[in-house]
Amino acid sequence: MENPGLPPHRERVTDLDPRKDRQMSRRVVALFLFSILASIFAIVAYFVWPIDVSVEGFGTIRNNNMAIGIGLAFALLAIGTGVVLWGKNLMSGEEFVEQRHGTRGTDEVRAKVVKIFDDANKESGFGRRKLIRNTLFGAIAAWPLPAIFLFRDLAPAAEPHELLRHTMWDAGIRLVRDPDGTPIRAADVTIGSAFHVIPENLEEADHVLDAKAKAVVLLMRLNPAELNEREDRKDWSYDGIVAYSKICTHVGCPVALYEQHTHHLLCPCHQSQFDVANHAAVIFGPAARPLPQLPIEVDAEGYLVAKSDFTEPVGPSFWERER
Repeated sequence: MENPGLPPHRERVTDLDPRKDRQMSRRVVALFLFSILASIFAIVAYFVWPIDVSVEGFGTIRNNNMAIGIGLAFALLAIGTGVVLWGKNLMSGEEFVEQRHGTRGTDEVRAKVVKIFDDANKESGFGRRKLIRNTLFGAIAAWPLPAIFLFRDLAPAAEPHELLRHTMWDAGIRLVRDPDGTPIRAADVTIGSAFHVIPENLEEADHVLDAKAKAVVLLMRLNPAELNEREDRKDWSYDGIVAYSKICTHVGCPVALYEQHTHHLLCPCHQSQFDVANHAAVIFGPAARPLPQLPIEVDAEGYLVAKSDFTEPVGPSFWERER
């Protein structure tokens, strides 16, 4: 088969006009500099629009993620566009044929490798176009920097168990149904029933979902004769009605499956089981401690109210381990 040879070489506008070459070079540099600025914007956005502070509607997860995402997207887009323009317009456009040859670890092979790198450097202009090269390095170095700042969220400012020690519950706060917020009368809680409960003042929290995640409670009524209560906790229940944190002490899944005949609570994630009749003690599974109990009583109108907050941290037990 006859070798067709290479097609005729077509000169590019940057090959023919040095002024166009300089314009394209400045354009590529500008893109790399823009990428650096976009990365810096993503870092600044992380602090200007924090997730946990409401600043005229901008301090939300959605807007925080949007600002950081825009910065990272434009930073990466500018790097890609700049590299494409550099390759298509400024690097060598000469066609060539690379012949196959054996590769052996000889001095001759090493010399060929060095020559290949030398030729690549000359064709790309990598060593000659220092401004483009350095701004590319800067853009590539700046683009991952926002991720370093985002890692800060993996380490809370306070110890995790301290963040889980206090919830929206307090003395006199009514227990209301989740999600409609209907107050619960003790007389309406029948033996064997279970209610998903939140504090009445939940909407007052700065971050409702975060507060709800810590304060959710499961309310149940047993026959008082079947409750085995410690002396120091006999006044934490009311006529067989008990309230326990809904957050599993294993890894924090919602414990919401109640077996009224056995008085067992089941966590659907890893099958931990808790005995409601015995202070929600762990009877099966990987959970390390009982569910925290919420002390309750009845107010003058017959509604169930909290006597205090939980007396221990809610949620996973591993937060309580020392680092």
